[in-house]
Amino acid sequence: MDTSLSWIKAYVPDLDVTAQEYTDAMTLTGTKVEGFEELDADLDKIVVGQIEKIEKHPDADKLVVCQVNIGAEVIQIVTGAKNVFEGAKVPVVLDGGRVAGGHEPGQRVAGGIKIKKGKLRGVPSYGMMCSIEELGSTKEMYPEQPENGIYIFPEDTEVGADAVELLGLHDVVFEYEITSNRVDCYSVVGIAREAAATFNKEFKPPVVTETGNDEDVNDYVKVTVENTDLCSRYCARAVKNIKIGPSPKWLQRRLSSVGIRPINNLVDITNYVMEEYGQPMHAYDLDTLAGHQIVVKNAQDGEKFVTLDGQERTMDKDVLMICDGEKAVGIAGIMGGENSMITDNVKTMLFEAACFDGVNIRKSSKRVGLRTDASGKFEKGLDPNNAMAALNRACQLVEELGAGEVVGGAIDVYSKKKEPVRVPFDAEKINRMLGTNISEEDMLGYFKKIDLDYDAETKEVIAPTFRHDLFRLADLAEEVARFFGYDNIPTTLPSGEATTGKLPFKLRIEQVASDIAEFCGFSQGMSYSFESPKVFDKLLLPEDSKLRNAISIMNPLGEDYSIMRTTSLNGMLTSLATNYNRRNKNVRLYEMGNIYIPQELPLTELPDERMQFTLGMYGDGDFFNMKGVVEEFFEKIGMKGREKYDPNAGKSFLHPGRQANIIYDGKVVGYLGEVHPEVADIYGIGERAYVAVLDMPEIIPYATFDRKYTGIAKYPAVTRDISMVVPKEILVGQIEDVIEKKGGAHLESFNLFDIYEGAQIKAGFKSVAYSIVFRAKDKTLEEAEITAAMDRILSGLEELGIELRK
Repeated sequence: MDTSLSWIKAYVPDLDVTAQEYTDAMTLTGTKVEGFEELDADLDKIVVGQIEKIEKHPDADKLVVCQVNIGAEVIQIVTGAKNVFEGAKVPVVLDGGRVAGGHEPGQRVAGGIKIKKGKLRGVPSYGMMCSIEELGSTKEMYPEQPENGIYIFPEDTEVGADAVELLGLHDVVFEYEITSNRVDCYSVVGIAREAAATFNKEFKPPVVTETGNDEDVNDYVKVTVENTDLCSRYCARAVKNIKIGPSPKWLQRRLSSVGIRPINNLVDITNYVMEEYGQPMHAYDLDTLAGHQIVVKNAQDGEKFVTLDGQERTMDKDVLMICDGEKAVGIAGIMGGENSMITDNVKTMLFEAACFDGVNIRKSSKRVGLRTDASGKFEKGLDPNNAMAALNRACQLVEELGAGEVVGGAIDVYSKKKEPVRVPFDAEKINRMLGTNISEEDMLGYFKKIDLDYDAETKEVIAPTFRHDLFRLADLAEEVARFFGYDNIPTTLPSGEATTGKLPFKLRIEQVASDIAEFCGFSQGMSYSFESPKVFDKLLLPEDSKLRNAISIMNPLGEDYSIMRTTSLNGMLTSLATNYNRRNKNVRLYEMGNIYIPQELPLTELPDERMQFTLGMYGDGDFFNMKGVVEEFFEKIGMKGREKYDPNAGKSFLHPGRQANIIYDGKVVGYLGEVHPEVADIYGIGERAYVAVLDMPEIIPYATFDRKYTGIAKYPAVTRDISMVVPKEILVGQIEDVIEKKGGAHLESFNLFDIYEGAQIKAGFKSVAYSIVFRAKDKTLEEAEITAAMDRILSGLEELGIELRK
């Protein structure tokens, strides 16, 4: 959205600010100014001069010598322009002045070009006559500019006057970044209202006078709206005795200042009102409308339609069309048709101002492949109550510019009137939201400046229909904040529970997992959730494995990314293999990523997404190092001491004798082990690799960060070492269960410090040694208490077939 400062001042007459002051203040009150361009930044000492005499240059066939009256004096200027003539009034850059200096239309040279007196082929020249391009604009914006040559002012222009002012170039054009919820600010009137409120000036919107002769527009045209859901309001007025001609200079200058090329009075009026009110309009040649009817209805699938730009476009049943009694004459809210365009022969015209569904316009514009200024405004959702006001403004301009005779009355099909929104007002709550202490009177004063009414009886603020963004108290608080000044709001701490914010419990557990992995030397990796069905064969999964029941992707990138993974192992092994093949030693990686387990196939509901904590390594380290990382994690989240390991995991991708399920409270929460040599070979890992996978949804219910403080022990510990001969099928976990259960209340800790198998141990057995520590919190233990505890432990071990080593 662009506006010129002069256009804003038309509705805020007392506004007296610099471009930078305007930019800063408007941005702080919520109407963000992206930047501005001062049209006269490179122009200086340019006046209107009248050519009094023209003579041939004595030494150049293509140059002439002109005597130019600039009001205070007559100066001599040498020029090569072909369109100069005696009596012509032209812009003259005086000695020391500056011009924009563009060599191409619209091109500007930073800082401009300084003009100095000099000689051309030996003849002195004390200035320069210039074209519109040299003043930094283009012929498109100044259609009266000759095709090639110097700009010629009208005959009644005052000699010596400021040429830049007469051309409307003492102006600033501002570019705004308007959020989509502030549709009212997509208009000059809306921006002017904000400017008046920002600078505490009086806002004077355009005064629209009543127009129309004694006739009735209903005698000229009939309007029917079949789809009132997509067209909430359709307004129409007729204008007869059309007189097409150029618009007045003031209107052309305003359009040019915002980048709209003046064309003729009728087109310029529709463009002007669209910019002024933010309401797109369209004009039809009434004599080309069959039956003098307008019917607003949906198109037919496959229907062909030629738009004003001469392109044939294909419609569908969701595109809203403007039709006459026989055919379509326009795509609603986007562009009119070639078959009803305004030509120089038009006699009677129909003005249309309507409100169409924004979502439908956006989708239709995309399907049709045509986006216009009108569709860009409609798709944001316009105020239907603005349509008739804009239409009446256009008709007022028609009469003021002598472009035609407005027929009396107006057609207004308004299916469901939009009413103002009433928002409960509570100054105390707004102050709590903002951390301010603003009085209720000041708040209501801010509201009044932007046309918000207040119902004192119900304590409600009444938001006009052009404010689509005001629905709740927080919206009112924003209005208060922006006019009170964000820079004036004191710094305060937020109140309530949010002050002690922290990560959700699930994310805290996952963060601990990442921290433990990194403390143990693992680096984080990431792999795709999309995989190939070939993964299952690479992992040696049985044909009946549940992991093969994967979700197929409907539009995969290729076979290698055609299913959602059901195990995280493939990504980890692929990463390990990549590192191995690049000769990286001692690699340790971890990943936090989801697997996707379908409830059933084909899918009838969303799959079970399960976060997996996956660890993988090769190089320094073995099965027990990996087990230690898992136990470190369990200890950190309060699960230490109750995990068990079942070697009968049955994982086809792990070494049959070096794998285990991790069991906690009777549930399998993960697994770990050495990668099966055949699997490692398939992936290209040339040495032993180890993995561990923990299923986080199974772990999180058991995790806790509750800790109970225990002081430093005051009494000495007593240590007993035992060496046992144990059958090979007995696991150390079974031994530790006995020690923990039989050790009694004074058992502090136990530690496995030796396992031995060899010639000195009988076949089928192994030697296992533990160090057991006892300590009492309230006294020094006696030998009898320790002996009793050891006897219970040894008795329990004997039940497993374990003997003390002698």
